[in-house]
Amino acid sequence: MRLLNIFALMTLLALLTAPPLCAQVTFGPSGEEGEPFRRQEWRVPSPDTDIAARALLFRPAGAGPFRLAVVAHASTQNSLRRAQMPQPEYRALAAYLVGRGFAVLVPERLGHGVTGGRYVEDQGGCDEADYARSGRATAEEIRLALEFLRKQDFIRKEAAIVIGHSAGGWGALALANADPKAIAAITVFAPGRGGHANDEPNRICAPHTLLAAAAEFGKGARIPVTWLVATNDSYFSPAFSKGLADAFRGSGGKVDFHTLPAAGSEGHWMIESEAGVKAASGELVDALNKGRPTATKKP
Repeated sequence: MRLLNIFALMTLLALLTAPPLCAQVTFGPSGEEGEPFRRQEWRVPSPDTDIAARALLFRPAGAGPFRLAVVAHASTQNSLRRAQMPQPEYRALAAYLVGRGFAVLVPERLGHGVTGGRYVEDQGGCDEADYARSGRATAEEIRLALEFLRKQDFIRKEAAIVIGHSAGGWGALALANADPKAIAAITVFAPGRGGHANDEPNRICAPHTLLAAAAEFGKGARIPVTWLVATNDSYFSPAFSKGLADAFRGSGGKVDFHTLPAAGSEGHWMIESEAGVKAASGELVDALNKGRPTATKKP
């Protein structure tokens, strides 16, 4: 009897310590279309095969196929702030792009908000900052989401664009070596990492390491980049941003750099507002036209 009790206890212990059975991860739409612009929740692949990244999709009326725009959001090294981040939406930017015929995907990356999971973009502290590795990790998350959407019937297979903001823009720069047939153009708003070090404006963690990583991303870059920064950006000032752009260009990257007028009280967040999108509209139009597919003549 005692032996049976020991066996039962061991069985119970094995059940309690066994790894949990994971539900099958499914991708695609996870809700009904709504307003504005056919707003719909989606699940897209992430580097963690057990976690589907949350995303929002906006698109024009009709069946398409539409050109795809993927918007890569900003980030923070602060784990509490990341966990509390609302679902990134960039609604003003989405409205601008949908009005020009794009389907717009805004995926939430691992380690943020409701998507959760491990923060694969961690750059480390100033002494050991690895901005190249963190940028490539972000680029891989953007790539996975983009490739999944390219498989949908309502999306054109070629000439997608990527628009990145801050850390999302940094990841977009790391993606500039991708196939230019799949991604026609990249636009970045104040790309970088390590800004506001210790929450101090105009202080960057390991700036020389950031410059070296920008030069590394420029090697083998094949996709043209439009680089935008507001005059009153206190994360990555226009002067420092130009240095980053020059480093990227000096290694072979193709960059069209622009400083934009001051936007609100902090220019780093300009692309999240309607006024900021309007201020950048001229440069955005040029960037979208650069990525516009060339019409083929009918035989």
